[in-house]
Amino acid sequence: MDTPHTNAPILQVEDLRVSFHTYAGEVKAVRGVSLELHEGEALAIVGESGCGKSVTAKAIMGLIHGKNTEIKPGSRILYHGENILEYNARQMRHYKGGECAIVFQDALASLNPTMRVGRQIMENLMIHKGMDRAEAAREAVRMLGLVGIPDPEKRVREYPHQFSGGMRQRVMIAIAFACAPRMLICDEPTTALDVTIQEQILELIRDLQRIHHTAVILITHDLGVVANMAQRVMVMYSGVVVECGSCEDIFYRPRHPYTWALIRSVPRLDLENKQALSNIPGAPPDLLNPPAGCPFCTRCDYCMDICREQMPAVTHFGKGHEAACWLHHPMAPHVDMPDLEAEQ
Repeated sequence: MDTPHTNAPILQVEDLRVSFHTYAGEVKAVRGVSLELHEGEALAIVGESGCGKSVTAKAIMGLIHGKNTEIKPGSRILYHGENILEYNARQMRHYKGGECAIVFQDALASLNPTMRVGRQIMENLMIHKGMDRAEAAREAVRMLGLVGIPDPEKRVREYPHQFSGGMRQRVMIAIAFACAPRMLICDEPTTALDVTIQEQILELIRDLQRIHHTAVILITHDLGVVANMAQRVMVMYSGVVVECGSCEDIFYRPRHPYTWALIRSVPRLDLENKQALSNIPGAPPDLLNPPAGCPFCTRCDYCMDICREQMPAVTHFGKGHEAACWLHHPMAPHVDMPDLEAEQ
């Protein structure tokens, strides 16, 4: 099991709250998320669609803006101790792309379809590294070769539509790593790819992370990806963090009913033929009017009256493992926690 870090984190998110103002009212997409990220570490943020994973990632990247979007007062995103929410335009330009980069799930939508891929890598290098055009062109070819694109001298002059889905994702990774960022956010980087290509992309990210000692935040709903990539896992539900811990803690010693349900809903090859898959009944709450208590209470087999009325405090289990659930209160009825390691 990983031991807690003793070095200072490069990223600290404190009480992040993000709302979208719509015609129907205020959508409270992220409600008090806090996390830490250390140099060279891979942190996975998991949860079902709509739980606030991507909004959290975009806020960290500085991509939350617009008249209908609000990061609430009191939210802090500290990069090496400085709040990026207070950055001026020059500081933000240096941070985005230079210090922190992001890889989205849809490379075709993220790349400029009218610009050759080499030029898209070169722009990043000229802006953030101060390279001249010739230097940036040579580095663009080197980066395409580094991410495994064959014949990079030729492909550097091609457009995004001339690449396959997996190759476009490699181009996105080349753009992201071109400036050797200290922090990389991967937002569902393998969702649209087949299984073989997924593993190649993850292996590429792992290799480049190891070379550059980059800290990675991996946003995903695929727990298989988490097991292969991350050291720590943060589980989100309905805009809040319900559990956080090492990979071993989350997979084998989960302490929140939502995490138990997530782990048990993963298909297993050792089950008998035609055995029913486990699922989580019900639907997440409406974030236009989130519940006063635990957001999972309407779908939880262990729900008590207090779960509907009040958010639970965070219980610490040691070595960075923590969960927010009323079952861990001293006055709660005894519930046997699942030992998923014994079930394997």
